[in-house]
Parts: sequence; C-alpha cells; structure tokens
Amino acid sequence: MTADYDNRPPTDMESLLSRQRAAFLRDGIPTIYQRKERLQRLRAAVLAYRNQLEDAVSADFGHRSRHETAIMELVGVIQSIDYLSRHLRRFMRTERRHVALTYRSGRAYVEYQPKGIIGIMAPWNYPVSLVLIPLATALAAGNRAMLKPSELTPRTSDVLKDLLTQTFPADEVAVVRGGPDMGAAFSALAFDHLLFTGSTQVGRKVMKAASDNLVPVTLELGGKSPVVVGRGQVNDRAIGSIVFGKLANAGQTCVAPDYALVHEDDVDAFVKQFDVAVRAAYPEGPTSVDYSSIVSSGHYDRLKGLLGDARQKGGRVLEVGVHPEHATRRIRTMAPTLVVGARDDLAVMQEEIFGPILPVRSYRTMDEVIDFINARPRPLALYYFGSRDAECNKLLARTTSGNVGINNTMMHVAQDDLPFGGVGPSGMGAYHGIEGFRTMSHAKGVFVQGQWNLPSLLRAPFGRLVDLALAATLRGKRASSPKARAPGVHQSA
Repeated sequence: MTADYDNRPPTDMESLLSRQRAAFLRDGIPTIYQRKERLQRLRAAVLAYRNQLEDAVSADFGHRSRHETAIMELVGVIQSIDYLSRHLRRFMRTERRHVALTYRSGRAYVEYQPKGIIGIMAPWNYPVSLVLIPLATALAAGNRAMLKPSELTPRTSDVLKDLLTQTFPADEVAVVRGGPDMGAAFSALAFDHLLFTGSTQVGRKVMKAASDNLVPVTLELGGKSPVVVGRGQVNDRAIGSIVFGKLANAGQTCVAPDYALVHEDDVDAFVKQFDVAVRAAYPEGPTSVDYSSIVSSGHYDRLKGLLGDARQKGGRVLEVGVHPEHATRRIRTMAPTLVVGARDDLAVMQEEIFGPILPVRSYRTMDEVIDFINARPRPLALYYFGSRDAECNKLLARTTSGNVGINNTMMHVAQDDLPFGGVGPSGMGAYHGIEGFRTMSHAKGVFVQGQWNLPSLLRAPFGRLVDLALAATLRGKRASSPKARAPGVHQSA
C-alpha cells in the first residue's frame, strides 16, 4: 500500500521516485489489459468514495453543494476514464508514416510508449477532478504517477490519499501532501513529465524548477477569459449560460468568464437580465444550498479588496440577485457582483478574479473588441454569444486563446475528445483527448531497412551512379504560378 510521505524531507520523495522508476523498469510497458484494469480500479474507487469526497470538498470550502461537486468533478472523472478505456486501443496503435521513394522498400512508423513517472501537481479549486483526470490519463498512457494535491483542501487530500492507498501500491501511484515548501521540492524532482495546474505566477516557478532536470512540463494555468456578447444578443439563453459559467463554484474556475464585453446599446439590458438570471439560479441568494463559499479567508479578503479598489476609483459596483435582509450568510460567502464600466486601471481588470465578480465593459465595434483582447495576455478561454456570422468569424480568426466556446461557457472542458490547454501565460501543452495520451507518451520513430533502397547503393567509392541519383533527387522543379524567373531579373509591367 501507499506509504505516507506527508511533509517528509525531499530525500524521501526522491526515494519514492526511485522505487517507482525501478518498478517501471522491472515490470516493463503495461499491456492494454493492464492499463484498462488500472483504469477500472480507479473508476470503482471513485464511485465507492463518492460521499466522502463530496463531504470533504464541502468542508474544505466552508460549503459547496454536493450536486455541484458531483456534476463539476465526479462526472468528469468517470467520463474521462470511460473515454480513455474506450479509445485506448486506437491511441496505442502504431502509426505508419510516409517513406520517400528514395528509401523504399523500407518502412517507417511511430510507436507511443509510456514516458515513465509522471508528477501531477493539482490546485484547490477542483481538488478531485484536477487530480484524478490527469492520473487517469497517465495510467492510460502506461505510466506510474506521484501526486501533490493542494494544501488548501486538506480534507479532500486526506480522502484522496485513502482512496488511492486502497487502490494502488506505492510504486504505482503515490500521494505526497504538504505546503508550499513541499510543492517546491516536488516540482524539482527528476520526473519523466510534470503536469501542473494552478496560477501563472506559481507556474513560472514550477517550470524553472523542472528545467534543472530538463523535465518536460505541461502547464495548465489561467488568466482573464473574456466573454463577448454580440450586438442585440442579450437574451435568456445567453445570460443564463454566462451566469452559470461565472457563478459555478462561486467563480473559482480557471475557465470562468473573467470579464464581459457588451455592445454599448445593450449594457443596461445585460445588467437587468443578469440580475434576473442570478435570481432564478439562486432563489435564496448567497444562502442558496447550491451557492459555494470562497475557499479561504485569504482569497475572500483578496476579492473584497478588488471590490474596494473598484469603489474607491469610482467604479459602479452592483450586487445582483436575491439579498435576504435578515439571513445570515455562510462563512466566506460573497454575493454575485457586477462592476459596470470597468476601467483598465481597476485591479479587477488587471488580475484573474477567481470569484463571483464580473467586470462589464462596453464596445462599439468588433475591431475594438479584438484590439482589446489582443492587447492582453492570451486567455485560457474565449466565449462568444451570437450568430456564427462574419463578426464571430472575425473574432475567432484574429484572436488566440486556449479554447473557444460559442453560445456556451465552460462546456468545451467537458468534451473528452477536445484538447484542453492554454497558450503563453495561460498555459503550455494540452491534455484531454488523444492529446493527453500523447502528452504523457513518448512518440518513438522507427525506420526498418528493407532489402534495398537507393542510399544503400550509393556508398563509397562514389561514381557516375551517384551523380545520376543526385541529379534525379535534387533537380529543380519549375514553378507553375507565378512564372519562375532568375534571381535579380526584374520583369517590366
């Protein structure tokens, strides 16, 4: 069973890594049947521990709906395991690759083999799925794994440790718990691949630590993901989807809409409709059973500070939805809030919010929207509400983001066959889908020499045959359009 490596010296983690690597080399590459069996073991354990996981997450947050944990985390884990199991044979299949005429009758192919030991560092906001989906991907690719969950959700980490201890031996899957110092030591281990999910600030430190051992990294970060509402597109469906994306887990989601760009003619309608949609989703306001608390006092104070900064600088700060006058709010619960007309100098427009606050800015033209987005770091997600028309196509063609949702928020993450990942400050690399399998695999190119090929005939001593072969291989091809002409020769008009 998994040994307890909580808050131990880095040498103990290095010992654990060595044990896993020795077991990987001893047992060899697992077969498809062994991989599927490990996935099914994980699936059964998650279902067996469902109630404990839901209770632990709620206790760590102060309150989070059991339904929200089941929908946003457990369903995703089970679906990912099922997807990987269903497509594993196809993912593992060797790929034939093209062989130039010069090298026939040889053959070339790529085979995907496990990298070895995968390190997984998970955040607090989805403390179950962001541990177990990467783990399932690592197991599907034939690897072993060491996991470092967040110290901000200790009860959930306890349950995950019990779950995985009862399911896998330590040389197959192991959990390491501890604070930032333990996380720093973990990121410096000589893994065969390291996947980190968390803030951009910490991601930089993780990448720097991994670079000492030349460990390849996948960074799933965040940033300010915009939602663009097309002109005249303020309606029940659009605003309901934005409310869902902004307020699920009280906005503590890396792909939550971080700010809204609304046409200047529609801002008042947007504010009104947003209030209506919040009332419908949370009829008891911040005391609704389905409304989450903020995970810690530090994060709660940071969010209050963002609103204080907005008020101090003249921002229009509006709490929306139902506000029972005599109800006592739960611990660290913040009402859904709009900051209308948010200027660039507000702190709420300069850092990722990670809470139930939505800045709203007006625009006049789509070109203005595109310029605004492109002037900022590339976001993890971009959302657009409206028809798939020329305006939408222009927005998608001229901006770059990790993923895109059209007439929805966050649903791209639930699509198992789509890669998930950011670009630049919002991340590096991707997982989910076949991309996840390949991220945690080594693509090994193999060339098998045939009975003969042209290079085998062109060995020293060289002669006339070599000249003929080179002439045939390196001959120039005449361009069809525009007409080829010699360098330095100019044609008249």
